[in-house]
Amino acid sequence: MKLTMIFENHSGYKKGLIGYHGFSALIEHEGRRILVDTGTEGKVLLSNMRELGIKPDSIDTIFLTHGHYDHTGGLKDFLMARESSVKIYAHPGIFQERIALKPQRRTIGIPFPRDELEELGAKFVLRKEPFEIFPGFISSGEITRETWDRAVGYLPDGTPDSLKDDIALIVDLGDSIAVITGCGHSGVINILKHATCIAKKPIKALIGGLHLRGAKKELLDDVIREVKVAGVEVLYVGHCTGLEEYAYLRAKLGNVHPLHAGLTVEV
Repeated sequence: MKLTMIFENHSGYKKGLIGYHGFSALIEHEGRRILVDTGTEGKVLLSNMRELGIKPDSIDTIFLTHGHYDHTGGLKDFLMARESSVKIYAHPGIFQERIALKPQRRTIGIPFPRDELEELGAKFVLRKEPFEIFPGFISSGEITRETWDRAVGYLPDGTPDSLKDDIALIVDLGDSIAVITGCGHSGVINILKHATCIAKKPIKALIGGLHLRGAKKELLDDVIREVKVAGVEVLYVGHCTGLEEYAYLRAKLGNVHPLHAGLTVEV
């Protein structure tokens, strides 16, 4: 499996790439190319794709980890840049209207209505349960939450948003799996256990945002313990993980590396 970071908070070391709050990664495996999320801004997404030599029509399908703007904001421009329609896999709750109250009330969900995206060629496949997208690619489906999660935001009526649509992409590597998570709102520990239960294989790599920024030491220690229990060989983390939190994980685990736009990872 090869992963190329297209959209990340930080740019890498290749001239011309743009760092911008958000997440998008290209996964190549078994002859297929899946785009996981589309970042916050279409212009940034397409600019970084051009710099990396990735053509929109070379993408076989899109996988959306959840319905926040910083993971779906590039959808419209991406669809407009394609010549053909494309299937988009996600959880049925992806279009839930959601808001944040700080620093002021604002919408934080997908910034486009479903029908507008469908008119541009999006073909949504929305399912709660785990299923195989292509051979070697599995949607985690709705993640079982046995312990703490990292859900954020609110629904329009003011109730907390449980973010049940937060899912992960599981890539079958043969004797192990890689797990790609956009923000990890379901909770890192829950995601690890859920992915292992579905695939019945050990986790070789955990890649993506872990939403640990601002987390207490006790919570970080929970993650470290469970990563060791799960036997995860390597972590590549960024976006909402937090810089201090990344440093703590790296100091305790050693096998933790930062994500940046332009980074390629092969596992």
